Amino acid sequence: MEYMPPSAAPTQGHILCCECGVPVPPNPASMCVACLRARVDITDGIPKQASIHFCKQCSRYLQPPGTWIQCALESRELLTLCLKKIKASLSKVRLIDAGFVWTEPHSKRLKVKLTVQKEVMNGAILQQVFVVEYVVHSQMCDDCHRVEAKDFWKAVVQVRQKTSHKKTFFYLEQLILKHRLHQNTLRIKEIHDGLDFYYASKQHAQKMVDFLHCTVPARSKSSQRLISHDIHSNVYNYKSTFSVEIVPICKDNVVCLSPKLAQSLGNMSQICVCIRVTSTIHLIDPNTLQIADIDGNTYWRHPFNSLFHPKQLEEFIVMDISRVQERKLGAGAGMRSNKHTLAEAWVKKTSEMNTDHQYFCRTHLGHLLNPGDLVLGFDLANCNLNDEFANKMNPHDVPDVVLIKKSYDRSKRQHRRNWKLKELERDREGMDTDDERQYQDFLEDLEEDEAIRRNVNIYKSTHIPVESDTDDDGAPRISLAEMLEDLHIFQDATGGEGADMMT
Repeated sequence: MEYMPPSAAPTQGHILCCECGVPVPPNPASMCVACLRARVDITDGIPKQASIHFCKQCSRYLQPPGTWIQCALESRELLTLCLKKIKASLSKVRLIDAGFVWTEPHSKRLKVKLTVQKEVMNGAILQQVFVVEYVVHSQMCDDCHRVEAKDFWKAVVQVRQKTSHKKTFFYLEQLILKHRLHQNTLRIKEIHDGLDFYYASKQHAQKMVDFLHCTVPARSKSSQRLISHDIHSNVYNYKSTFSVEIVPICKDNVVCLSPKLAQSLGNMSQICVCIRVTSTIHLIDPNTLQIADIDGNTYWRHPFNSLFHPKQLEEFIVMDISRVQERKLGAGAGMRSNKHTLAEAWVKKTSEMNTDHQYFCRTHLGHLLNPGDLVLGFDLANCNLNDEFANKMNPHDVPDVVLIKKSYDRSKRQHRRNWKLKELERDREGMDTDDERQYQDFLEDLEEDEAIRRNVNIYKSTHIPVESDTDDDGAPRISLAEMLEDLHIFQDATGGEGADMMT
């Protein structure tokens, strides 16, 4: 029996390239890869350079024919936009891979590396890698054109409040900043009685009006004016105007309700103090601590006005004060405040310290006041009330003095204030002394009222060192837990003005 060696495994044969004679595996083209690439270019017809348009103002790219989209550098959205530029020429090849090649952010160049395949010469598949360079051209979009023109607008929201104090506007400004309702505005203009918001579309203006109705008690009406129309296509061009009127009541106002309204609110006293204005008017009766909320619709059905101007606030010193046991209210009475304490006080004006004349009053500030404290209030005994409802009241039901809030050293409070607020960018002539005083009043209201402070974004101040919360002299302050860190964007490491590509 003879031993037979195992047969060798079959091996693939080679052929000679028909161009250069190099041995290569058999393929339909009978050519090596080098000769095949030299003879056939599958990227022929695909542009190696293209252009793309970028708006510097809003940092958006143009997606033809007229859409502007927000894209970050080397993002998937920007890569899709670049590929759409050469989509027609890529229809004859198969796209395998695509990605960005790094370029200097301020070079106005974008490079995309593409890998494509195509069947050539009797079924042979050839793969090739190449780079397409995009030149970024600056072009202002239509929205930014309208913003720069400052005169083009389709809708305007006119917010007005017929009052001498701007506390409600300062509060409304912070709400707009918190909810970012100012981003779609073309321009914000400040006038004597309020603000004007200009928009490029009626929908954005209507959104602002709905927001105002949800945040402050107000009423609105709208009108529109025909600018032009096309009789062939039946297209009309209108300019819309929305007029929003906020109730003329601010925080710390003393008001006199109508007898019918006071009775409907639980038989509370007609003389009340406004402790807060949010989506409703919050009133408190300083004689009984009874509270009531009045919405916008109720106010316009039973309107009332403030009895005093904020500048008529006078400073009193507390001579004696005693807490009063809360007596039981009558049938049908409303809710009573749990955050205030009813007290009876004897006070004297600081301007009349050389006299023995004192005033007796009831106050809702019993939890704050002690003998010797300074307090701000209104003197009703020595003034002429020009009000329809107050003149018809029984003189015995009108208090001599209505105390509003405890007085603290304003300069010391400003020095220790370690927080700040942001402001809307708007057109205005400048802030006079009275506006600055009203703004300081609003900042003090934020420190004293936690309910208002909850709806406002408060930021840590970088210029004043943050002190300990235990260092307190009695004046209300905002804790560090309620403050936000402010965001600061520094210069880009490449030496430009920021991280945007075309800045």
